[in-house]
Amino acid sequence: MSSLSLNQTTASPGKRRSQLKKYAIAYSFILPNLIGFAIFTLIPMGFSLVLAFMNWDGANQISWAGFDNFSRLLRDETFRISLTNTLIFVAGNVPLTMVAALGLAMLLNQPLRGRNFFRTTFFFPYVASLVAVAVVWNMLFFPSAGPVNSLLSALGVQNPPRWSASVDWAMITVILASVWKGVGYYMIIYLAALQSIPTILYEAAAVDGANAWQKFRYVTLPMLTPATFFISVMLTIASFKVFDLIMVMTGGGPGRATNVLVVHIYNTAFKEFRFGYSSSIAMVLLFMVLAITVVQFYMEKRWVNYQ
Repeated sequence: MSSLSLNQTTASPGKRRSQLKKYAIAYSFILPNLIGFAIFTLIPMGFSLVLAFMNWDGANQISWAGFDNFSRLLRDETFRISLTNTLIFVAGNVPLTMVAALGLAMLLNQPLRGRNFFRTTFFFPYVASLVAVAVVWNMLFFPSAGPVNSLLSALGVQNPPRWSASVDWAMITVILASVWKGVGYYMIIYLAALQSIPTILYEAAAVDGANAWQKFRYVTLPMLTPATFFISVMLTIASFKVFDLIMVMTGGGPGRATNVLVVHIYNTAFKEFRFGYSSSIAMVLLFMVLAITVVQFYMEKRWVNYQ
């Protein structure tokens, strides 16, 4: 440390100017992104944190509310329903997407004819317009004339589900649409992880007499744990933030069947103009996601294998 300080103090002015120029060039590359992050993310987050303790309708003066906004959450039935719906969506979307992505990755990792075409096909929904995906799914599951219910009726199913128009089936329909849209992206991650597993491990397992299931259980799954951990973290956060898909498909309905927390925040802020209360809901969501992410990283050391 002392040698480094001595070198810095004894460096010639020309060398220091050259070093400063390098730093300036490096910071100039990240400055636009940093400014954008500060304006569109950091400052609104800070303002929202302050606003959670205020009353403000956007037109009148801001007034102090203290913890009233948070205590009101306990009496808000829509908040409880939205929280429950959010947890149901996360509990359905995360495992289904991971299992489907892993299954597709393992299937399309095999030497099948046309596998590149199928990889592209399954990835396409991820880059497709979310509004288009939602509209197509609503058409597919249209209760009276959709192709899904037409097929079920042709197979002899009496009173097929009303899907997104039904209180009982709306959340399931949204989860299926979300899985279909996101599975291609996570399939690519699993595919890359599968192709990085050394074949010598499978050869050693075969020499030991392992069958296909044992190779999957004791070789593939442990070697995929870094990818599984990454996907579980990213997918959990994305599932808690679900908004656009639900707004386009159901608008939070029918009734409040798909009214998740982000939809409740949007309605409270931009339809009821209770910005302080909506910020308190946003803070609850933020700290809930933060706590789950911290737990996931804490548990990482117990099951993720980086060797």
